Amino acid sequence: MHDERRRIEERVQRLHDQRIKAAIYAAAVPFEIEAWQAPGEPVPFEEAAAASYAPFEMGTPWGPPWGTTWFRMRGRVPAEWAGRRVEAVIDLGFVGDWPGNQAEALVHLTDGTPLKAVNPLNQYVAIANPAVGGEEIDYLVEAASNPDILADDFSKITPMGDIRTAGDKPLYTFRRADLAVLDEEVWHLDLDIQVLRELMLELGEHDPRRHEITHALDRALDLLDLDDIAGSAADVRAALKPALSKPANASAHIVSGVGHAHIDSAWLWPIRETKRKTSRTFSNVTSLADEYEDFIFACSQAQQYEWVRDNYPKVWARIQESVKKGQWAPVGGMWVEADGNLPGGEAVARQFVHGKRFFIEHFGVETKGVWLPDSFGYTASYPQLAKLAGNEWFLTQKISWNQTNKFPHHTFWWEGIDGTRIFTHFPPVDTYNARFSGEEMARATRNYQEKGVGTRSLAPFGWGDGGGGPTREIMERARRLADLEGSPKVVVEHPDEFFAKAREEYPDAPVWVGELYLELHRATYTSQARTKQGNRRSEHKLREAELWATTAALHAPGYAYPHDKLDRLWKTVLLHQFHDILPGSSIAWVHREAEAEYARVAEEVEALTAEAVAALGTGGARVFNTSPAERREVVRTADGSLAHTVVPANGSAPLGTGTGEAPSPVTVEGRVLDNGLVRVEIAEDGTLSSVRDLRAGGREVLADQGNLLRLHTDLPNYWDAWDVDKHYKNRYTDLLDAESVTVVEDDPLLGSIRVERSFGNGSRITQTISLRAGSPRIDFETDIDWHEAEKFLKAGFPVDIRAAHSSAEIAFGHIQRPTHTNTTWESARFEVSGHRWVHLGEPGYGVAVINDSTYGHDVSRTVREDGGTTTTVRLSLVRAPRIPDPAADQGRHHFTYALLPGATIADAVAEGYALNLPLRVADSAGTAEPVVSVDGEGVTIEAVKLADDTSGDVVVRLYESRGGRAQGILRTSFPLAGAEIADLLERPLSTADTDGNGVPVTLRPFEIQTLRLAVRK
Repeated sequence: MHDERRRIEERVQRLHDQRIKAAIYAAAVPFEIEAWQAPGEPVPFEEAAAASYAPFEMGTPWGPPWGTTWFRMRGRVPAEWAGRRVEAVIDLGFVGDWPGNQAEALVHLTDGTPLKAVNPLNQYVAIANPAVGGEEIDYLVEAASNPDILADDFSKITPMGDIRTAGDKPLYTFRRADLAVLDEEVWHLDLDIQVLRELMLELGEHDPRRHEITHALDRALDLLDLDDIAGSAADVRAALKPALSKPANASAHIVSGVGHAHIDSAWLWPIRETKRKTSRTFSNVTSLADEYEDFIFACSQAQQYEWVRDNYPKVWARIQESVKKGQWAPVGGMWVEADGNLPGGEAVARQFVHGKRFFIEHFGVETKGVWLPDSFGYTASYPQLAKLAGNEWFLTQKISWNQTNKFPHHTFWWEGIDGTRIFTHFPPVDTYNARFSGEEMARATRNYQEKGVGTRSLAPFGWGDGGGGPTREIMERARRLADLEGSPKVVVEHPDEFFAKAREEYPDAPVWVGELYLELHRATYTSQARTKQGNRRSEHKLREAELWATTAALHAPGYAYPHDKLDRLWKTVLLHQFHDILPGSSIAWVHREAEAEYARVAEEVEALTAEAVAALGTGGARVFNTSPAERREVVRTADGSLAHTVVPANGSAPLGTGTGEAPSPVTVEGRVLDNGLVRVEIAEDGTLSSVRDLRAGGREVLADQGNLLRLHTDLPNYWDAWDVDKHYKNRYTDLLDAESVTVVEDDPLLGSIRVERSFGNGSRITQTISLRAGSPRIDFETDIDWHEAEKFLKAGFPVDIRAAHSSAEIAFGHIQRPTHTNTTWESARFEVSGHRWVHLGEPGYGVAVINDSTYGHDVSRTVREDGGTTTTVRLSLVRAPRIPDPAADQGRHHFTYALLPGATIADAVAEGYALNLPLRVADSAGTAEPVVSVDGEGVTIEAVKLADDTSGDVVVRLYESRGGRAQGILRTSFPLAGAEIADLLERPLSTADTDGNGVPVTLRPFEIQTLRLAVRK
């Protein structure tokens, strides 16, 4: 037989694309349209309904960037259409091939009821099936003209990312607004041909099934009457039925389809637009659920549900009904799909607390799994935190984007730093916006790493980010692929069902230990430094407010713990931990608003803290220590003078209180600072030329210039705000031209030298290098006025230590990473994340680098000619990407980092808290003892608060912070009526032993424990 595949394949493509698709709508009549351009921000339906509308013609440009245009559409169903399926078909002028990040609309009835959204790949609104002839149709359509920010494949710098710079030129041209008859037979034929053609093209050249489909299509299309597509569609479908009826192979891979609509809570659009995106998508989803009883939709991010509840109550009611019917599955159990590395440990806990509680309260559903398909790597603390929140499984997909190494598993047990394991799956379909195309199904089968031991994988399907979610076309594909030879079997089911089946068939899945590091998007540890600083400071200010509010609630009569205010403030911080806000990968508008929100949070939290401290009464100047370790520290008083004081952990003391001998004074001689513990020499160029640890016999800490500021050229291959590629290291300028090196503080308690520099495109750095009495910590208070483009600034500390690994703080613990690059896995970690500190050590000696708002860093190791080893840690301070925000990081920055010679891990933990939680001096009586205190090395208190249920119980979250076993006694300053070990949601797990006002605590390495303490009345 002659090979005619090319002829047939080309024939199928042309007839399908040009003739069959064009015949899906059998007849159409246009709507009469009027339009009203809303001024400024979006307006409520009631305001739009009362506005004055003007006539609007098809083909007219509309929609300035970020604008809202309301269209009034009126039409009448022709009498002759009675009994047929009639739909409104609307094309706003959609552009490009991305269904999100452009024009989209929500269609309302005139009473304000939202019906359904209109999106690029979901342009219909059902009128009736069957239709009533003569029916009047009257719609109000809210259309958003959002610009396509990432046009030209992430390569074009655009001002469209902020309404202030986007201009007012219309972006779209309205193409169609019709009442139309859907020819269901032709529509089904279209889908039959799509599924068979795509399957055919994925099968092997010598696979008999491919040739069978090819000739079945050829024969069937012989029955297509080009002059009467509708009249011949049924015959063509009948001819194709045998090809669509052949069952799948018994060993075919099983794809569990889960409806999904990944909606970034902010990214290439501001938060206000996400509020509308959710309503549009969720209205589509509930409409689809009415059409398809077998449809199941998984949706995460409690914050988005709350937006719909508050702004679109009728859509909210439909969601509640869909949940009751089992077609809508709340998943994830987090407030938002947060970044996987940067949030602090307590913040991750609160993500679960607020997310899971929302779903329990509003739907009676406790989610079982963590749903994070799109975050940029995941901290090794996640397994424990997920399990403590009551989760059984974890899902992500983004690790498949690795630049260098292919992750070896799709289904596995993920083991965290404490030993907790959670069952984990990466969908081999390699997308969270699947549509069940032939290519996707072949890819899922081909990629699946567990062949031979596992048989199934998960595929989230539906258009995301404003594309409208799953569609009826995708559901029809799933039905055709349920049992089709040559394809994996598709079953639409709840993700809990998939994970239960996957775990049952593969209980001894392999184990991956430690972080899930994404070998891409490494610059998200640094981009938009002010956003990251706002997060870090908010986390610590909320810790402070909760501790002192708890203290006041227990010891100040009449004081009321501010449950509602703290709840609201935490939710604001959690929202901004979303995986495109905190990482710095959003448009300018998003980060401008984030900075303003963080400033508001800081102001409100500061007021709550001051109120709590004041409620304890007046009693002269008192110092408050929010950190979990005793502090012996120099503080500056209200009048500007300095005082040395000793303050207990989580407690307070009168200003100037001390025990034992006073610390040795600081001396300043030229460019040398000395406090009897360390001696710091500053070179003429402003770098550190020497740091000697006098406690270690004068050991020289540095192997080369310390605090070396290096400016790198930084142009990644693709995604500016997301990526830093290894070649950035090859071109740089060391900032060695100090304009001045000046002594600015010469006091027995504090010595400071200021270094000023200017460089590049008018940028300036002013650093105040300080040494305090009684502390070996060297602080670098840094002011930057940054005006560079496509540059990366780092601060390096090359230390004379042979460190086999670095240790970096993560949520509730720390992680060790090799300093060598023996393998591609280690080499790929050329930029990594950490929280408050990085530690380098060799047996008997270590050094830590502490920071108050920096997350990215790199560590490298070289051997010198003298045989010694130099291990260098460099903090990533600020970047200058131009896409998607052309002005990212421009302007002023203020932060502090520090070098801590002779540091153990315990020292790094304590000083990390200290730098991030400055001592507070206030006129207050305080309390004689902290609310809670703990003895036992390694037992670290992370949070002290009142229980969320307003019972008055005290909740204490603590963890083992050094990486070893720990024992201790938690003691209370209030009468203790009993204690329970609780989960993250403060639900009792077991009764804890008590001894008077003490609770014995035993922790394994990095174990997190939540204690719920009842107060004796």
